[in-house]
Amino acid sequence: MKVIKLKHPYDPSIIPNEPVVLALGFFDGLHRGHQRVIKTGLTIAKRKGIKLALMSFDRHPAIVFQNVDEHKIRYISPEQRKLELLADNHVDIYYEVAFTKKFAHLKPVEFVSQYIVALHADTVVAGFDYTYGPKEIANMPLLPKYADNRFDIVTIPEERLLNGKISSTRIREFLNDGDMANANRMLGYPYELVGKVIHGDHRGHLLGFPTANMELDPKAIIPREGVYAVTVLVEGHWYGGVASIGRNTTFERGREQTVEIYIIDFSKMIYGKVIRVQFLNYLRSQVAFETADDLIAQMHQDERDATAFLKEQANY
Repeated sequence: MKVIKLKHPYDPSIIPNEPVVLALGFFDGLHRGHQRVIKTGLTIAKRKGIKLALMSFDRHPAIVFQNVDEHKIRYISPEQRKLELLADNHVDIYYEVAFTKKFAHLKPVEFVSQYIVALHADTVVAGFDYTYGPKEIANMPLLPKYADNRFDIVTIPEERLLNGKISSTRIREFLNDGDMANANRMLGYPYELVGKVIHGDHRGHLLGFPTANMELDPKAIIPREGVYAVTVLVEGHWYGGVASIGRNTTFERGREQTVEIYIIDFSKMIYGKVIRVQFLNYLRSQVAFETADDLIAQMHQDERDATAFLKEQANY
């Protein structure tokens, strides 16, 4: 997949001179609704013998439109994860547009001319609620007027699940609640965190449960604090595991949040390695235990619970 970053006003010479099917959206998480947009675009592109391009943004539009603090925004799929998912969905060209104030204040006709026609779009595919400016003047029903027969338009209707629209907002809510079953149903795949294994305080090793402490992308959404059944990709192999998201309050108050992974039946040293963790089921909330022995007993139970869940799901 070719990645082309655009900042308004961009240099037209960096745009490949060939017709494309252009999928439009923010695509945070690439959930089932997004996947339908991309699959529809891919089908059209294959039929016409042209490439599938996708245009999205480098940051959430709320940072500009609502003055939200950029450092407080968390993503289902931060940039690197988003690139992986787009490549997995067979996107040929990814246009990442810097969502600046200048770009945000383009008139609809300017957006269409400079970011659809100038990208050589033969066909545009987008969700029914896609906007490219103020909703009342820059919506999908009005796009044919601005297109002026210069490209075809395919609008994807609402995708529904769990008594409502499939949306990144609902998925974020599920993740914040620790509801991995419903988050993963809407995503269409297990939610993942990817990070490098770093040194912690080594207390897990002393307790008989050595854990991998993860250094994570600060822009990634971390699910609700608690204990989870997970699968872990280490050096090309998948293992069952238990993830603990919390602050280790059994031993000390006021600690920073950590994400620690106990990998079942695994004893290799993996400091500095990058691991991929799929969150599958919330097992319990965090508890401050009275003694280390109480904690160890609970960790044994967590391992049994995670193993039982993973076997039932045929993931382990």
